[in-house]
Amino acid sequence: MKKSILSLASAVLFAFSMNAQQVEFEEYDLSNGMHVILHQDSSAPVVVTSVMYHVGAKDEQPGRTGMAHFFEHLLFEGTENIKKGEWFKMVSSNGGRNNANTTDDRTYYYEIFPSNKLELGLWMESERLLHPIIGQDGVDTQNEVVKEEKRLRVDNQPYSKFLEYVKENIFKKHPYKGTTIGKMEDLDAATLEEFLAFNKKFYVPNNATLVVAGDIDKAAAKKMIEDYFGPIPRGEEITRNFPKEDPITEAMTAKGYDANIQIPAIMAAYRTPSMKTRDSRVLDMISSYLSTGRSSVLYKKLVDDKKMALQAGAINLSQEDYGTYILYGLPQGDTQLKDIIAEVDAEIVKMQTELISEKDFQKLQNQFENNFVNSNSSVEGIANSLARYNVLYGDTNLINTEIDIFRSITREEIRDVAKKYLNPNQRLLLEYLPEAK
Repeated sequence: MKKSILSLASAVLFAFSMNAQQVEFEEYDLSNGMHVILHQDSSAPVVVTSVMYHVGAKDEQPGRTGMAHFFEHLLFEGTENIKKGEWFKMVSSNGGRNNANTTDDRTYYYEIFPSNKLELGLWMESERLLHPIIGQDGVDTQNEVVKEEKRLRVDNQPYSKFLEYVKENIFKKHPYKGTTIGKMEDLDAATLEEFLAFNKKFYVPNNATLVVAGDIDKAAAKKMIEDYFGPIPRGEEITRNFPKEDPITEAMTAKGYDANIQIPAIMAAYRTPSMKTRDSRVLDMISSYLSTGRSSVLYKKLVDDKKMALQAGAINLSQEDYGTYILYGLPQGDTQLKDIIAEVDAEIVKMQTELISEKDFQKLQNQFENNFVNSNSSVEGIANSLARYNVLYGDTNLINTEIDIFRSITREEIRDVAKKYLNPNQRLLLEYLPEAK
């Protein structure tokens, strides 16, 4: 009876996601190369105006790390028509909110307004693109802001440096070996001319995707978009030719230190393929199997049953060019790091030689169906997804069809992908240790 109830619940979830999650959108290009995506949803009187620029930390010059993230801050400084310090006041006084974020691959800006403020949102984003004021005063101000962010989020935050250590060892050639926030000495050394050149190269309409989502009249929105963004000159074409990494064929070891921790950690990191590949999506499922929730394999085994670890899990950091897959554990009591990784490896070998159970596989499918439903449950989430699928995957309709890829993944593929990528001779073993005081 219990199995029948579970099967019924799965069927209901599947039917709901099939029938309720189709996201309708329209996309086109302006003559200057800016890609535009429109999504109409009149269920609430709100509108999202967002722009995703195809520029991230990997686009920075050697010795000038942190530039992309710095621009996320710098381009709130003001424009020719928005005075310094007025951006956020203008948004909040019109009933809106806004934010921005940067990764190694892209930078994303967005505003959420009452739907009768659509024109304001479009004007503000066009101002950011057409009339930014990039001066030494703004650079100096944001330099201090970024330094404080780094102190709060990285330098003084426990376990915040592990990814930095992983990336600098996993990547030898590709710029993913750096960090998104960058090095402060690089930003200190950058000249105003370099900031201006970065803006001129990457903040151009042909390197941007504009998404307008929510309670809109499409015809009116198109006219406003043309009026505000159409006259902006096209920039030079951007070519990317990043160096390719050699395969990892021998195990690597490294140590990283953190003055903010008392308990060490062990990380096994593997370089994996682009997030655009099917294998990367299988690795997503493997991560969920190993570490999503207290009933997941690694948590149940190492934390609950054997009491060897305070925490254990898996992270699939999937990116545009490569991915980084990380297995980790924090030991409890006198447990040694090598004992943690031995137990983790035993579970990986089991995955490589046996099929996961039908019950666990169905649980995975339910998790991904649920994630799919949740990701498209708000106009804000839809706007982000539309931009991301267009900029990083080159296929906006993945907002509707990516779930079909996950549905088609088999237990055999989970076994084979684990066997293909998660081997001891293809990894970095990083000991993450307290720094001696």
